[in-house]
Amino acid sequence: MKLLNVKLDERSYPIYIGQNLLSDPTLLCKHISGKQVMLVSNDIVSPLYLEQVLTTLSLGGKKVDQVILPDGEVHKNLATLNLIFDGLLAGKHGRDTCIVALGGGVVGDMAGFAASCYQRGVEFIQIPTTLLSQVDSSVGGKTAVNHALGKNMIGAFYQPNAVFIDIDCLKTLPAREFAAGMAEVIKYGIMWDNTFYQWLKTNRSEINALDSKVLIAMIETCCAIKADVVAQDEHEHSVRALLNLGHTFGHAIESEQGYGVWLHGEAVAAGTVIAAKVAQLLGHIDDAEFEDIKSIFTLFDLPVCKPQSMKFDAFMEHMAVDKKVLAGKLRFVLPMSIGRAEVISGIENNMLKHAIEDH
Repeated sequence: MKLLNVKLDERSYPIYIGQNLLSDPTLLCKHISGKQVMLVSNDIVSPLYLEQVLTTLSLGGKKVDQVILPDGEVHKNLATLNLIFDGLLAGKHGRDTCIVALGGGVVGDMAGFAASCYQRGVEFIQIPTTLLSQVDSSVGGKTAVNHALGKNMIGAFYQPNAVFIDIDCLKTLPAREFAAGMAEVIKYGIMWDNTFYQWLKTNRSEINALDSKVLIAMIETCCAIKADVVAQDEHEHSVRALLNLGHTFGHAIESEQGYGVWLHGEAVAAGTVIAAKVAQLLGHIDDAEFEDIKSIFTLFDLPVCKPQSMKFDAFMEHMAVDKKVLAGKLRFVLPMSIGRAEVISGIENNMLKHAIEDH
């Protein structure tokens, strides 16, 4: 088992990465101070892992209620969020309760947001079951729901007590979902660590074969990068914005197509290639680097082109309500080279149009 720490002074917390973590009551329950627990999952994950986690929590002396949400990004909204509050109130959960999120990024985001709001804040634990949530959304305390006019526009920064990443959960993950998670993995290489980027290409076969040692090493590297970034900039005033590489274009794709039509990682992959094209047009990366970035997404079965029917005007409409807009100006995370990124504003519309419609 690997152990990392997100260093946020009195709100610091551990990230455990390994196998068979969901069956260890001592490990799981030591991060829950009270007796009451609300276990939040969805109707895809719950048949696979709910009983295991219920048993573990019960062995640790916890009184557990559960809320099972409908699966999918399309349900990441205020109406579904209210189901968690209904369960908490019906079960008479007090301020000493702990909300445990068992699922992917949608479950984690909604359970975390509920924890931030319920009685003005209760304990919260992340048990991410998808690759995307293990390497990205479960770490760092970003919680939110979507609105019809914009993705993740209603939310809060709220850190968990702990994160438990059990790679055994990846054995039941569909191939498309695993590939979507790899988009966030690749992101770390492009925006932060060229050595890791090259390592991903070298270890492609082992990654796709779900080799345990390679997966643990890969997830540990991603979490270590994110923990470092979050420790420097918890509320995304500076360096944390780099983690949004590909997301401004990607969120536009998700919003336009309808949440869940394109998986988040698929949209981020295509969005990152568009961002790389902008960087190429601005002269920050050369043709070879641009093609290299396209090729690594292709290696892991991810899209490198926008939806064929989606035009420039649709991108601009959705990006106008992106969280990275500041003082009315669009800001984009662009690769300056493979392994380094910057936030750039003031890009002319004709250049954005060229990048979006050129491939």
